[in-house]
Amino acid sequence: MPPPPALPASPVAPAFPHIQWDPLGSLRLTAQETALLRMAETNPIEYTLADSRDASMYARVLLKVVAEASAAASASGDVAQLTDAVTEEAALTILDADPIGVVTHYAIHKLYSIIEHLMNGASAVTVASVFYVGKEGILVDQWKALLRVLNKGGKGDAFAQTGASLCLALILATACPSQQSAATKVVDGQTVKARPTSYSSAVEPLEALTAWIISQLKSSSGSTVALSIPAMTALMTATESRLLFAASGGVKYLSRQLRSGGRKQSAKKDAGDKSSASVQQLYELTFCLWTMTYELEGSYSIRTDFAKDGLAVGALTDLITIAPREKVVRVSLSALRNLATCTSDVDAGPAGSPRIDGQIFLTDMIACRLMKQIDNLRQRQFTDPDVIDDVEVLHRLLHENYKEMSRWEVYKNEVESGHLQWGTCHTEAFFKENARMVEGTDGDFRLLKVLIALLSSKDEEVASIACHDIGEFVRYYPNGRAIAKRLGAKELVMPLIEHDNVDLQRHALQCVSKIMVQHWEFVKTG
Repeated sequence: MPPPPALPASPVAPAFPHIQWDPLGSLRLTAQETALLRMAETNPIEYTLADSRDASMYARVLLKVVAEASAAASASGDVAQLTDAVTEEAALTILDADPIGVVTHYAIHKLYSIIEHLMNGASAVTVASVFYVGKEGILVDQWKALLRVLNKGGKGDAFAQTGASLCLALILATACPSQQSAATKVVDGQTVKARPTSYSSAVEPLEALTAWIISQLKSSSGSTVALSIPAMTALMTATESRLLFAASGGVKYLSRQLRSGGRKQSAKKDAGDKSSASVQQLYELTFCLWTMTYELEGSYSIRTDFAKDGLAVGALTDLITIAPREKVVRVSLSALRNLATCTSDVDAGPAGSPRIDGQIFLTDMIACRLMKQIDNLRQRQFTDPDVIDDVEVLHRLLHENYKEMSRWEVYKNEVESGHLQWGTCHTEAFFKENARMVEGTDGDFRLLKVLIALLSSKDEEVASIACHDIGEFVRYYPNGRAIAKRLGAKELVMPLIEHDNVDLQRHALQCVSKIMVQHWEFVKTG
């Protein structure tokens, strides 16, 4: 069984040995529960967890502490506002001012230590035997204490939310049928089978935790997203939780975060900022998306999620382009290879549905100009044989697919992906030959509408190319001026004439001239 994701240290950890339980009446602890907490603090964790009954009792006391402390704590308490570690002196001051906040951190820290030890240790006691009860292995009711920490909302306690969500994820993943073989241990040369667990008792909490993770992924704040990453990584170990994550829109939101994070990292790289924190977060998000690609073969709906708007392929291609660290490139390449080689043999989808397999993803990759990046990567000296193999496989598949595509198909896919880059498809000769193709098979000029929408792109090169292509369409398509005007091109291009970017300004002026003037080439464009 792989080790669980790491939980960062609590900022008030130096205060933990100084907690006095007797004055904390709001926790409603019995004398026996208080004695158990003190005993566990003085004994090695191996001793405390040696017996299944003792370990279960200790875990439940900690969950009770979390529940009672969470109910009594203030969202604006001293501890909840901390993001960085403090000195022991400062931690003791905070303990006096906000003992409930410190106790919450303590209990979550201890719960994680229990789970980590049970997953990594050689004891016959398991996570299942501690957190699942009865012959059928039903999840203990006290799990709700951890969810309550997550649902406090607002600018909650970062450590408490990260720790509570991670502990809950590790407990719930244990019940997933796909993890039952992984839960078997070898103790003193003897194979110890994990006790049975009821997956049905874990479904509701899994859904609640997944909904919380998705809500964090919807945020534009990197620090908010970071709260959910350890729990999300833990859930990625089980097929059942991956499928639930996908059904909740996880692939889309994960891809959006990678796209946004990649662009921010690119801007930082251009500015000379080599911050490792943001790179690490990109790696962890990419790792989760890569893990999801292992469900492609068996799920039509997950292939559909990955194919939606070409978002996932675009995000992974961007990461390879900016190459923040080799480990990010390595995982991105592996994910792209899984996409490029997936088939629809196991689950082809509902009758009459379009076929979605590696061919679709390869087309998206070509549209995103991945071929150029792969060609560049072939010139680099990688020491990891897996990276070399992924690069070679992608190079072969991309070039084979490209040979089978017409220039128009390449252009159409590029426009639909939104990844416009200057090349042979953005020339006068190309539009002389292909302007009539822009009307589409249904005569709805869908591709022209996409180009007009790209005039609003924040990427100035994309907007410039969109201006150029719209202008060339107007020149070579009969009545192109009237069509472009009717679809709103003029209104979106006009403001770009005063744009700060000189190239965009020039292409916008040329585009407007082509729309408005018959002999546009005589108009002075600077």
